[in-house]
This record gives sequence, structure tokens and C-alpha cells, in this order.
Amino acid sequence: MHNKTILVTGANAGIGKETALGLAKLGATVVMLCRDQPRGESAQQDIKQQSRNDRVELMLCDLASQNSIRKFADEFKSRYQRLDVLVNNAGVVLRKRSLTEDGLESTFAINHLGYFLLTSLLLDLLKKSGPSRVVNVSSAAHHYAKLTVNSWPTASNYSAFGAYANSKLANVLFTYELARRLEGTGVTVNCLHPGGVSTNLFRGLPKFLQAAIKLVASSPEKGAKTSIYLASSPEVEGITGKYFARCRQQESSAASHNIGAAKSLWTLSEELTGLIPSEREAGAAS
Repeated sequence: MHNKTILVTGANAGIGKETALGLAKLGATVVMLCRDQPRGESAQQDIKQQSRNDRVELMLCDLASQNSIRKFADEFKSRYQRLDVLVNNAGVVLRKRSLTEDGLESTFAINHLGYFLLTSLLLDLLKKSGPSRVVNVSSAAHHYAKLTVNSWPTASNYSAFGAYANSKLANVLFTYELARRLEGTGVTVNCLHPGGVSTNLFRGLPKFLQAAIKLVASSPEKGAKTSIYLASSPEVEGITGKYFARCRQQESSAASHNIGAAKSLWTLSEELTGLIPSEREAGAAS
């Protein structure tokens, strides 16, 4: 992975931190996208020390804010001439319904629209750097989602798990649709279930549920293995539009293969993020 530049979102803790660490150990230049500067700097130092790789950079972005994502994308492209791998990892589980500054339900906005907008804005750089990869961290929770795409941005009938499951189905639908659109460009797109992992993702849930999850969950290090595999392994070179778990292709839900829903979600996402024509063209197949 020497001479490769990799961007990992949510890289200050949990699976994201372990993914960044694993890729840094392989010799890549790793850019950590984090929201909190002190936590990001602490994780950055840990990763540098453990990997013995000084090419670990920190950049700040709030994925709940479309304005912040746009500023980040502009700054990233001004700093870096290439992007070999984008790992969309950051995600939340929110106990109570809330809205972002853009007026969207927060779980959907962060877990799906964050992936969608960031990837769209960096696609031109990914294409220039090809062959390159996009890796989207989803979850087996997507099997329990309700395929009601138009209600996801508001989630007026809110439940923490329901909103999370819907956002993870959105990740898979986005992966498959993006893979179709990028066929022949040299950019591959795959998604994954990291396994049941004990991370800060569940910090908003009641204490007794957090304790129960920890009893059965595996470590973030194990959870990061499939992300690292998809980002770096020659075994998956050229493979696109697939869903993985435990470093193997798996079958995703029937709903995730609904092409009409994927196209509807894509159109809705363009509208909600306000992608302008030139940005949409960057995501179109060359």
C-alpha cells in the first residue's frame, strides 16, 4: 500500500481507528476524517506510534453538516493529488430523533447522506487515481429495514434501531447503484457488515443495552478486518457491487437488490444534498 492515499471517516475510535491503523501498518498514507479535534489528535498519535508510519494525517469534518462536507472535499482536493481508497465508516445510533442543520433526520443524514455527498464530491479524484476503491461500512441490520425510501429523511415514526437499519439499507442500495454507474471507470465500490462489534456507536442507547451488547460483541480490531481487506487486498481487485462479511462475499437482503428503490434513493439524495450539474457529472460513468 506504499504510495497509496486512503481516506477513512470516523477514524478516531472503534472500527474506524482500527481500520486507519491497519492500513497505516501496510504503509499507506492515511487521512483521518474526524469531527472532534482533541480526540482526532489523540488517535492520530496512537496510530503513528503503533504503525511506525508518520504519514497519518488528520482533517476535521462534521458529517452532519453538508456545508462542512463541501468545505472538507475542497480542502482535501487542494492538499492531495490522488485518492486511492475512500472508506466510508463513520456512523451513529441515536436514541432520540433529532434534525441536522439541513433539516434532515440525523441518522439518515450522517449514515447515508454523509456517504453519498462525500463520495460524490471526491469521485473525480477517485477516477483520476484509478484503479481505486470505495468501501462502505453497512451492517446486517439492513435486513430489518423498511423499504420506504421517501420517509427516511424525516423519520417521523422514529425508533433508534429502525432509523439505523434504514440507513444501513441505504448504504447497500447506494453501493450497488454507484457500482452500476461507475462500471468501466476503474473505481470499484463494495460494502460490508463488520460483525457485532463493541464500539462507541451504541453510546446513545440505555446503559443496560450497552452492557448487553458488550457481552456478545467482538473487538473493534476484528470488526475492522473486512474494511481493511476490501481496501487493500489484491483478491478483490476489480470486484464491485458486492456485500461482504468476514472477508467473504455474502448475500444481502432482497430489498437491497431493488433497482427501482436504488434509483429513487439516488435521485432523492441528489435533491437533498443539492448536487449541482457539474458535481453530478463527476459521478457519472466516463
